[in-house]
Amino acid sequence: MELKNAQKIVDTWIKKHGVRYFNELTNMAQLTEEVGEVARIIARRYGEQSEKESDKNKDLGEELADVIFVVLCLANQTGVDLQEAFDEKMKLKTKRDYDRHHNNDKLK
Repeated sequence: MELKNAQKIVDTWIKKHGVRYFNELTNMAQLTEEVGEVARIIARRYGEQSEKESDKNKDLGEELADVIFVVLCLANQTGVDLQEAFDEKMKLKTKRDYDRHHNNDKLK
């Protein structure tokens, strides 16, 4: 699915089920909260912290999807075309980092 389509799907959902978008500051707080949930799973499941019993059933995919949802909300309400922004970012990264990572001994 393209990001442009994902933005439309979120916008339709908000209008049908969410009544309206939360304001930008509320959504920013929501994004921070969701990223924190992702960080907790990663730190405990893949990092050095022990995983609590209550965390073992947490779904990383679901939490990542929550992050994407809120990012799409923020893009919609601030007029950002994420597809265009992402495509431009990939062009920039490709040009800037064309062989940078291949020359990084830490990655070999």
